[in-house]
Amino acid sequence: MIIKQIYTYNNYRNFNYLIGCEKTREAIAVDPLAYKLCLEEAKKNDLEIVSIINTHEHLDHTGGNDKIIQHTGAKLYAHQNAKNVIKGVDIGLKAGDKIKVGNTVNIDILDTPGHTMSHLCLLIRGSEDALFCGDTLFNAGVGNCHNGGNPLSLYNTFYNQLIKLDRKTKIYPGHDYLTNNLEFTLSLEPENKNAYDLLQKSKMEGFSTKFVSSFEIELKVNTFFRLKEKSIKESLKNENLLSKNDSPQEVFLALRELRNKW
Repeated sequence: MIIKQIYTYNNYRNFNYLIGCEKTREAIAVDPLAYKLCLEEAKKNDLEIVSIINTHEHLDHTGGNDKIIQHTGAKLYAHQNAKNVIKGVDIGLKAGDKIKVGNTVNIDILDTPGHTMSHLCLLIRGSEDALFCGDTLFNAGVGNCHNGGNPLSLYNTFYNQLIKLDRKTKIYPGHDYLTNNLEFTLSLEPENKNAYDLLQKSKMEGFSTKFVSSFEIELKVNTFFRLKEKSIKESLKNENLLSKNDSPQEVFLALRELRNKW
């Protein structure tokens, strides 16, 4: 399997991806906003883009579709419920669907509502599992729910689906928010040495745009996976965002609310 993580250098700090078969050189472009960079990366690596998958309907993930299709004739995949808002979708996807790239890459489709209610994640199983998670899960953080999302659905996505994945699974998010997310973690859990050490590295030039996390790392540094930590609960109570009901669900929802204004 070939994975090319493409940083877009825009104000939204988007990541785009190419997932390719090393034998046939066929590839899927994931959320290819920076279409020129995607086309250049494909050419440089002798890859033929045959399909596009949009993780969700927001323009910063769909804005390059037309140009990629114009240059390659690629088929466009997206959530079945996003077909009316993403122009030109050829195939609508649902939970449990599978997509094959060339001869060697098999992608499982996860239905992961929360950031929007028509959001997909792509799970590839192999010698190393990989999750392409759009705006559901970020390095050390989670997506917001401002534009058509729902925090409770996001919690259920995390704790009914993502938490069950293999700890070694690599994480490929839709944006680079690593530094800000780690600072948020440390504002709630200042003694978290793993988060502190990673934050120092994140400030090195170019580190955060090349960093690839895993669930093993996220469990140590991402507050949204650390819902039972006493210092996190106490910090939320000090902000009057958490009552005596400090169940994991309530902690997650309080964290999401706090992150909205942090």
